[in-house]
Amino acid sequence: MKLQEIREKTIDELNELIKDSKKQLLDLRMQKALQKLENTAQIGKLRTVIAQAKTVIKEKSEVK
Repeated sequence: MKLQEIREKTIDELNELIKDSKKQLLDLRMQKALQKLENTAQIGKLRTVIAQAKTVIKEKSEVK
């Protein structure tokens, strides 16, 4: 997901995105532990999306 797409979402949508992303991250970590994950770069990308969403939430809350 691109940063511009993240910036267009509302705070509630961003919180939902973080929640879903954390669930996916847990699933990916479990797959990695069981050595069933082929593309380990997905973990880093998902962590980046979570961090970007949290940053945008903070930016939007400071504007108010």
